[in-house]
Amino acid sequence: MRWVRFIHPRRGIPAEGCVDGDTVRADGVQFALSAVRLLPPCVPTKIVCVGRNYADHAKELGNEVPERPLLFLKPPSAVIGPGEPIILPDSDVVHYEAELAVVIGTRCKNVAATDAGSVIRGYTCLNDVSNREAQKWETNWVRAKAFDTSAPLGPWIVSPDEVTEPFHVMLRLNGEVKQDGSTADLSFPIPELIATISAIMTLEPGDVIATGTPAGVGSLACGDVVEIDIDGIGILRNPVC
Repeated sequence: MRWVRFIHPRRGIPAEGCVDGDTVRADGVQFALSAVRLLPPCVPTKIVCVGRNYADHAKELGNEVPERPLLFLKPPSAVIGPGEPIILPDSDVVHYEAELAVVIGTRCKNVAATDAGSVIRGYTCLNDVSNREAQKWETNWVRAKAFDTSAPLGPWIVSPDEVTEPFHVMLRLNGEVKQDGSTADLSFPIPELIATISAIMTLEPGDVIATGTPAGVGSLACGDVVEIDIDGIGILRNPVC
């Protein structure tokens, strides 16, 4: 299954449906996928991000790989959907970060790593847009990571039975490949992340875990178009302004 949220063409309100080829099915009605405006595929109460979860990315920024998952939060107000513009903050160094996102399907707490698969609704793409200037001087990374439009998400949620790990994660900037990695290289795999995070906080349906970014991060500028392409999931495309 591929679940999608979109603006219903007839009702003009948010709706949920399933993607079937080039169409979206909702309430027994089909619409052309190209004719609907896609929304973020879920409405999280929180986005839990994992920093420096690829050794090559930690190295490129001059950081050590952490001994345990390095966690930070993005608020729901940071989320935008496919095609929506990333609004750059007042900074000369704002980076893209392509990430596999895990969407939680059931309310859960203290999930064992061996049971992690039972709480996953599916997977989607996330761009952890980051203000590097702010990240240098603020240790909690609020200004660096939580600003409006800093969490593009989508295009849809793909159920676990339709994909096979590891995931190939690629990012293109204006058509040029900048990031090309695999979740096989995660320092902390998805089951361990779910166990670690759910031991700290209750995870709600629709919550998102962003699993980290591979090497190749770089700057965004007004007029850019950034695309995250994850095999088996799809392409998340956003302009920058």
